[in-house]
Amino acid sequence: MAESIPPPSGTGSVVLDIGADTGALILYAPASLNGAEIEISPVGPPAGARTHSRVRERRTGNGVEHAAVYPAVPAGTYTIWRDAVTPAATVTVAGGTVTSYRWPG
Repeated sequence: MAESIPPPSGTGSVVLDIGADTGALILYAPASLNGAEIEISPVGPPAGARTHSRVRERRTGNGVEHAAVYPAVPAGTYTIWRDAVTPAATVTVAGGTVTSYRWPG
């Protein structure tokens, strides 16, 4: 059975859970990645478990963007994975803030 891509999200449809030691990550991606699940994992030993989020079309007052949103990320440095074995980038998420990053290349 094919997995369907959720419809576009509207303004204010994501709740972020940030605080002293927890931030959020918004990973902006090209439209070609719409529906893709992108994993992140903490950098350094021991290797942390990966978590993922789906890239979705997100409609805002400023237009349309495609992004994966990670709403509650413990503060630290993370690898963004291009696929199961290939890192795409590294990003640092600070507690109490929303970090934005654009998919490389």
